[in-house]
Amino acid sequence: MKPSIAIVAGGDSSESEVSLRSAQGIRSFIDADRYDTTLVTIHGGEWLARPSETESYPIDKDDFSYCKDGQKHRFDFAYITIHGTPGENGILQGYFDLIGMKYSCCGVLAAALTFNKFACNRYLQAFGAKIARSVLLRKGQAYSAADIVKELGLPCFVKSNVGGSSFGVTKVKEASQFDAAVSRAFQEGDEVIVESFLKGTELTSGMYKTKTKTVNFPLTEVVTANEFFDYDAKYNGQVQEITPARLSPELTAEIQRQTAYYYDVMGCKGIVRIDFIVTEDGVPHVLEANTTPGMTATSFIPQQVRAAGLDIKDVMTDIIENEIGR
Repeated sequence: MKPSIAIVAGGDSSESEVSLRSAQGIRSFIDADRYDTTLVTIHGGEWLARPSETESYPIDKDDFSYCKDGQKHRFDFAYITIHGTPGENGILQGYFDLIGMKYSCCGVLAAALTFNKFACNRYLQAFGAKIARSVLLRKGQAYSAADIVKELGLPCFVKSNVGGSSFGVTKVKEASQFDAAVSRAFQEGDEVIVESFLKGTELTSGMYKTKTKTVNFPLTEVVTANEFFDYDAKYNGQVQEITPARLSPELTAEIQRQTAYYYDVMGCKGIVRIDFIVTEDGVPHVLEANTTPGMTATSFIPQQVRAAGLDIKDVMTDIIENEIGR
């Protein structure tokens, strides 16, 4: 009997739609000759197993199973592809740990850390990472726009500290735009991060590790005519994504080395993507870490896997087998 894989998608953030698209990608990438796959969607308290487009069955949260035609169906492994809460911030990982379910990505602490951009970047800074200067705002907290602009300069970026896919992000060019940008970012969560502008080349670096190997993918260079790498650039084609990136072999190797090092110091697992900007002086700066990176048709990781000359089915098999250990 083939192992049964739950592809867990949806979630309770603005990224829910992107997550469902990632689930479609992952389902197509997993080797159907080796594994049975079932989509499981989570929206608030509604957890549903969807074996096909016309079927849905409530998940029993006691053991993450479902009943169909009077028969109980259990899963051997969960591939988490929720971007945002509860799948990217450690909540779902804690639940799976409690019931003994194997899953694809990092554990509770690493997930919670990487989900909080401000905390993660400050943590990585302690291990030598270069980062943008930043200020953290919490909902209800008084702040001085003038003081923040004076400290960080213009332009600066205002974004949710716990969101992704560029929802709620504003590139603030004038001080008069600041308060509206903060209000917009607070629509995505209770914390907002304001970051200084870094001028340079934006890159993203994907990788994974198993018990026996480390696999760094080729870097992707992100070039867009938009103000920044926003939602339209990410998902509506308003971008050039150049893989491998147009960097020297030495700088490429250094960013891949940093990616693997940060992977370890954060305690990551599965596929991870770390975004960088190489400033005009040639220094890589960490933007953020993604421990449940997008896996849609336009996402970076599938591009990088192809550029590496790898079969993404083999990558998925590595991730699954590393955990279920057959």
